[in-house]
Amino acid sequence: MKIAAIEVIEAVVPFDDGGSGIGITPGRWDSLEFVLVRVETDTGLIGWGECFAYSCRAAVATAARTMVAPLLEGRELPATPEPLNLELQKRLHIFGRYGIAMFAISGFDIALWDIAAQAQGKPLHALLGPQVRNEVSAYASLVRYGDPALVKKYCSDAKALGYRFVKLHEIEPAVMRAAREACGPEIGISVDVNCAWSPDVARERIPVLQEIDAMWIEEPVFPPEDIFNQAAINREFPVGAGENACTRYEFARMIDAGAVRFAQPSVIKVGGITEFVGVCAYAAAKGVAVMPHTPYFGPGYFATLHLLAGLRGEPLFEHLYIRPAADIALGGTPLPVQGTVPIPSSPGVGFAPDPAVLARFRLNA
Repeated sequence: MKIAAIEVIEAVVPFDDGGSGIGITPGRWDSLEFVLVRVETDTGLIGWGECFAYSCRAAVATAARTMVAPLLEGRELPATPEPLNLELQKRLHIFGRYGIAMFAISGFDIALWDIAAQAQGKPLHALLGPQVRNEVSAYASLVRYGDPALVKKYCSDAKALGYRFVKLHEIEPAVMRAAREACGPEIGISVDVNCAWSPDVARERIPVLQEIDAMWIEEPVFPPEDIFNQAAINREFPVGAGENACTRYEFARMIDAGAVRFAQPSVIKVGGITEFVGVCAYAAAKGVAVMPHTPYFGPGYFATLHLLAGLRGEPLFEHLYIRPAADIALGGTPLPVQGTVPIPSSPGVGFAPDPAVLARFRLNA
């Protein structure tokens, strides 16, 4: 079985979150940027992948088209994509091991795993190991509102929808306390500050995190690779991190330094399914929990659900609490109902784009 055609597709889908859209990304964040990878084989199978593209869509799409695709065109496919992933990493390492190049590799890796699973007539998770769950608990990942009243509203809304866990992206104590007030004592809360604090401020905030009974503090300091200070904070309060890390090797450094209790690989950033699996294996060997990062709505969303099917412990699925203008997935994205999401069971990853939605929001025809 060989690769017969490759297409890289860009799309932008607006969303509403009830907030200002300011605070997390460099500019106003009010749309989902997609770089989708379509790989077709000479046997007619079509695999879909997704590259991380928020605020970097054009650069990632260019990398996918001009750096990765030429290395794969016409290639014979192995039973599973690990050898090709390793080859891509070796051939492209001079352009940077982390960031844009790895985002592009991630998308192709997901598409190739999709093909591998379809070729065997099995859902992706069946190729990765034993399935330990058919559904997974989700948490409502709220955007940064910076407003106690808005945080109370959306925490209350999430609770009413059956979510048992909520993640805040707030940096001010008053807003965090408002969230706990709205959630009550029974809802689990985690806090992601997206590297907004200095080490000193992070330490000063630990009493507030304890007061609201937070499950973990995510990416507490800048820069995210400052594992020395992150480890110091982790000794005092549980730290989750890894959405900005690529490959199992960067996670190994973090884990070996004692810098995380919750490793958070992102399948469309870390190097795809291949590297995600490597991270999980290393974390399991070291007794570190995996709590995936996945505020996405394309193949990365579906792939993460498959990866969660076999994860030991009590992992949670991150569901970005927004309202997209349309669902890009043909047949619909499996959304949380009463706080749980079903694991897809159809062959492959289970994603294909809705042609009408893609035609509406696609940028490169």
